Amino acid sequence: MELTDGLTSRPLRLDDAGAVTSVMAAQEMHDVGQVVIEEADIVGDWQRPSFDVSASTVGVFDGDELVAYAEYSGGDRGDAAVAPAYRGRGLGTQLARWMQERARTAGADVVSMPVPQGSAGDRLLEALDYRERWTSWILTLPEGVDIEPQPVAAGYVVREADPVEYEQVWQVVEDAFLEWSERERETFEDFCARVTQRPGFAPWCLRVVVDRDDVVVGCACVHLDGETGYVDRLAVRRDQRGRGFARALLVDAFGVARSHGATVSELSTDSRTGALGLYERVGMTVTGTWVNRAADLSDD
Repeated sequence: MELTDGLTSRPLRLDDAGAVTSVMAAQEMHDVGQVVIEEADIVGDWQRPSFDVSASTVGVFDGDELVAYAEYSGGDRGDAAVAPAYRGRGLGTQLARWMQERARTAGADVVSMPVPQGSAGDRLLEALDYRERWTSWILTLPEGVDIEPQPVAAGYVVREADPVEYEQVWQVVEDAFLEWSERERETFEDFCARVTQRPGFAPWCLRVVVDRDDVVVGCACVHLDGETGYVDRLAVRRDQRGRGFARALLVDAFGVARSHGATVSELSTDSRTGALGLYERVGMTVTGTWVNRAADLSDD
C-alpha cells in the first residue's frame, strides 16, 4: 500500500483483534450511532482453522495506533474499516483495492462487504462500482416486550443443546443457510471456532428443538454482550417448517438471554431469507439497515 503522512502497514495478528474492534466500533458509532461489532466476532472469525490471519489481513498504523484495516475472509467475503479521523486520505479506496487483489489471487470472481446503508462506506463502494446485492436489517426486541409463548407439538422439546449434538446443529444450520446463501459449506471445525469456541460461549447459549428421538430439527445460538442478547444462526430443518419451531426458538432464546442479564435482544436477517416479516410480527423493530456491496473481479 502507498501510504503518506508517516502511516505504515503490516499484516495483522490474532492479538490485534481488540484494536480492529475499536476501529470498527468508532466507524459504526460515527456512521449509524450504535456499535454492532464485538471483539468476540473478530476472534471467532480469525481463529477458524481455514483462516490465515497474517495472509488475509492488513492494518494501517499511525505510530503504534491502528487506524484502518481490511481483511479477505474467503469466498466472496471481506471487510474493512477506517477510523473517522483518518477519512479523506484515500485509505478506503486503497483497502478496497487490496481486498480485491487478495480475493482475485485466491481465485474468487466476486468480493463483497457489508456497509450501513447511506454511510460514507456505502457511497465510496458505489463510486468504486460495487453493486448492491442484498439488504440486511438489525432488529431489536425492546426492553419489557414479551413474545407470546409458542408451544411445540407433542414429542418435541426446546432445550439447551448437549455437546454430543453440536455436529447435528452444524448440519441443520448449514443445510438451511445454503438454501439461499451462495458459498461453500462451512466445515464443522470452522463452525465450532465461530460458535462453541467463541469467547463468552457457555453451553446454555446453544438452543435446540429435538424430536422424541432426540434428533435436532431446529436451533439458535445466543451471544450475550452486556445487557444485549444477540440471537444468531436460527434455523429449522426444511421438513419440519411450518410447525412454529422458529417462533418457539425465538421465545426460548430471548427468555434465556434475559435470565442471564439481557434487557434487550437483537438479531439480523437479510432480504434473501424472507424472514423479516416473522420477526416484525413477534414485536421486533428494525434499528439498522445495511447493504452488501460487491465488486465483480472477472470483469477487470
